[in-house]
Amino acid sequence: MKSMFVALVVTLLAGACATDARIRDADRAALYEAHAGAPVNSFRYMGSLNGWTPLGDGALALWTRPKQAYLLTFNGDCPDLDFAQAISVSSQFQTVSKNFDTVTALGSGSVVIPCRIREIRPLDVAAIKDAERQMRADAQVSERK
Repeated sequence: MKSMFVALVVTLLAGACATDARIRDADRAALYEAHAGAPVNSFRYMGSLNGWTPLGDGALALWTRPKQAYLLTFNGDCPDLDFAQAISVSSQFQTVSKNFDTVTALGSGSVVIPCRIREIRPLDVAAIKDAERQMRADAQVSERK
């Protein structure tokens, strides 16, 4: 069932990319959702990030290492993620926990609002990269037609 869902998402995203070479926020969020594992309560966080990808106001992909990432969803909207120059992630004893820790967008405005993490799901980073690569290839083929 999951493989059918992933195939459907990739097909839909490839079609969307045919008209727009950049992946739209909604399409990117669907891609990450399709490659997210079961929810977990927490993950180890050693204080440094490898990167992040905002997925609208309600979610964020957070890389803790080049091949390790998590899909974080928030209790409500988390404004300014798209415009943040940096983010901060709270943790206790090198652990980020759902319903307790927060993500805060920094350098994007005068008001700093911490966003409480509602759900944490590990991401299949290799599958995401493969799907994005395939979507770019499909978009290039469509542009040539």
